[in-house]
Amino acid sequence: MALSWRARRRLALLLLLVGMPAYVIVAVTVMSLLDRPHWAVELAIYVGLGVLWALPFRFVFKGVGREDPDA
Repeated sequence: MALSWRARRRLALLLLLVGMPAYVIVAVTVMSLLDRPHWAVELAIYVGLGVLWALPFRFVFKGVGREDPDA
């Protein structure tokens, strides 16, 4: 069952307001448990984690910034 535009918009907002900060906290906590790597490696890890966070939810964010197609 496909999500409606309105449902995708609400889910995207929920993911950005709740999911993303929670993911950032988890990522920083895990990185703090490890020995601090070189700054370039650390930056690459954070960039990689940032991209990996968005991949599963790209269907939710797709088309949310456009006008409602059903209106």
